[in-house]
Amino acid sequence: MSEVEKKEEEETTTTTTVEKTEEKKEETEKREYAADDESNVEYEATLKREVVEVKTNEENEETLFEIRAKLYRFDTDPSPQWKERGTGNVRFLEDKDSKKIRVVMRRDKTLKVCLNHHISPALSLGEMTGSDKSWVWKCPKDFSDEDRPEGVEELFAIRFATPENAGLFKTEFQKCQAKNGAIEKKTE
Repeated sequence: MSEVEKKEEEETTTTTTVEKTEEKKEETEKREYAADDESNVEYEATLKREVVEVKTNEENEETLFEIRAKLYRFDTDPSPQWKERGTGNVRFLEDKDSKKIRVVMRRDKTLKVCLNHHISPALSLGEMTGSDKSWVWKCPKDFSDEDRPEGVEELFAIRFATPENAGLFKTEFQKCQAKNGAIEKKTE
């Protein structure tokens, strides 16, 4: 073989080797990208949520009156003072079966019950000294405290945004007292 033929053969071999190397790189890249493009991964939720029905014990009651207010209770331990019980909507609820009416109030964000007792004709709603927007009454058994399900005697004060709202509350409170009084007389 002449030297010229040897050089040509070497160049051909080198070109063929370079071409093969480039082809292998392309194939490898195609496989890598193909794996990404053709992904068939499916994800299933590991946490399955179920809808839970929340019972408020108000399902069998009709709202007769509702108004926004701030509730306080009188605390004598360690020193006598008014403590805020919560802010929210105070409602008069009438039981659909027995027709008895109770007053219920839930705190705004937590919806925790802060006032819950029947409106007895024996309750006396009085004016708070120095305010025309507030009322005070003593409740023999309030059932809003979860730690005391048997009920607790409490002295409550309730404050409204305007004197008109306070007047509406008193009017509705007295109507409910009259209705509950009539129901109590029938059952005796």
